[in-house]
Amino acid sequence: MKIILEARDVSYHYPGDREAIKGISFHVKKGEKVALVGPNGAGKSTLLQMFNGMIRPGKGTILFDNEPIRYDSSSLRQLRKRVGYVMQNADRQIIAPTVYQDVAFGPANLGYDEKAIREAVALALRQVGMAGFERRPPHHLSGGEKKKVAIAGVLAMDPDILVFDEPTSGLDPSGSEDLMELLDELNHEGKTIFISTHDVELAYPWADRVILLLDGKILEENVPAVAFGDPELVRKAHLSVPILLELSQELGRRGFAQPEQKPRSVLDMIHILENLLQHKTCCHPSPGTISVFNVDEGDLSSVSAWMQARPDICVGAMGTRAKMCAAKENLSLAFTYGVIDKCILRALRGQDSLILTTNAMAARVGARVEAYCKESGTTICVTPVTSDSDTGSRE
Repeated sequence: MKIILEARDVSYHYPGDREAIKGISFHVKKGEKVALVGPNGAGKSTLLQMFNGMIRPGKGTILFDNEPIRYDSSSLRQLRKRVGYVMQNADRQIIAPTVYQDVAFGPANLGYDEKAIREAVALALRQVGMAGFERRPPHHLSGGEKKKVAIAGVLAMDPDILVFDEPTSGLDPSGSEDLMELLDELNHEGKTIFISTHDVELAYPWADRVILLLDGKILEENVPAVAFGDPELVRKAHLSVPILLELSQELGRRGFAQPEQKPRSVLDMIHILENLLQHKTCCHPSPGTISVFNVDEGDLSSVSAWMQARPDICVGAMGTRAKMCAAKENLSLAFTYGVIDKCILRALRGQDSLILTTNAMAARVGARVEAYCKESGTTICVTPVTSDSDTGSRE
């Protein structure tokens, strides 16, 4: 496919602030759906604003249709016709007193005659499902309707690329699903779609390609199953592995063969499970142990020898103080969310874990493991670790 958008060694530094984008290079092919994924502050919005000339790189080059972007008024006007940018907050993008006037603003600025403006507005509103709303004041619309009007205002200029900054921000689950279906529909109609998001569950099934961004740098750029497939890399990006991919990985760890094509939907996962149920049973090892250290009752450094004697143990932390203690000791955490269940899964594979917790959270560990064991008929041992715990390895 033809490359339509490209960044070559792009950097940007806000005046008096840190460097927001640090030497980024990538490309987008015509017709692709690309998700730029990273935590808040990663530089996603800054990078997106370079695509239609809202921000000029301090270093490097942005190319559109194999031509470097030029920043004179005439060139930017033509670029913004072809690269449509939809802001995270629709209220910042909608400026006119009626829906019709707002959607007509772009075509009018491009010099369309009145007939062409009417046709462009009608088509754009029909595309987003807002036909009949022409006379409505935008402040009478719901959040999802405002977002659709903002999109219509961009579509009315018939761009080649649609760029969305956090497209589902502020929308309820139903509104988010509607919007992502609209993006799919626009993509099927030939539009290239580029979104930024921190929502891995949104990006994983939707995108053709994912770019993981952290502190202004690209950590990974690949198809979703690969980009999100390395738990350590995903944790480094302050994200989580998508639940379907995590489930597939866990089945693989427990000895169940997984297809090369990873599940992208519930339907895919059901197909995998049905095949497993038909063809294989799995032998389960003796359960591992879950150890618990309460950081409110002891200094984490005092059990360093205990941990060194168990180099294969995975460590998780529950609660802000526990995570702060781990950071103070430069301790790498394997789990920072869903910690108890992840340690139960390790125990079921015969592997040991250590959970760092606080007074307020400590009781939850025992209660959750006990409840699971009662329900499943499994026995998993939960043991406290104290400053004077034996450093001997597990027999």
